[in-house]
Amino acid sequence: MTEIITLAGGCFWCTEAVFKRVHGVRDVESGYSNGQTLNPTYAQVCEGHTGHNEVVRLVYDPTLIGLRELLEIFFVIHDPTTLNRQGNDVGTQYRSGIYVSDEADLAIAQQVLDDLQMALSGRVVTELQTLRNYTPAEDYHQDYFENNPAQGYCAFVVAPKVQKFMQTFADKVKHG
Repeated sequence: MTEIITLAGGCFWCTEAVFKRVHGVRDVESGYSNGQTLNPTYAQVCEGHTGHNEVVRLVYDPTLIGLRELLEIFFVIHDPTTLNRQGNDVGTQYRSGIYVSDEADLAIAQQVLDDLQMALSGRVVTELQTLRNYTPAEDYHQDYFENNPAQGYCAFVVAPKVQKFMQTFADKVKHG
């Protein structure tokens, strides 16, 4: 049995690289969601007119890791208090978001968001919405960090996020 959740935490290369290493996550796919354009391209999304967000679609085994745990990791590996920005990546396609497909996930995500809002004095800007208009990203975006570890962005932005995850959540790291 598997479940799916779609998350947006800035550049999907970073988010994908972390979640590929999480025990219980079976598959991670980079894509675009919650915009108005059908089947947008990366270039269109980057122009900022499609309304889409860079996201990762996680297929996970809820007997090995729960949605609450996935969201705890999500909120450590990105800044949920910056609107339309993660580090030097700026634009609506980099907004923080949780996109759900069922009421049970909505309730869990809302509780995690409420808890985080309390902890961060109401500064969280993460949107919580029903998943709409999902499109997988182009093939060259899939497994980007694994395929391009020496590329500048990967070495200086993605790798530190992966390291942070591995240190902070050592008990959640996939082995083998």
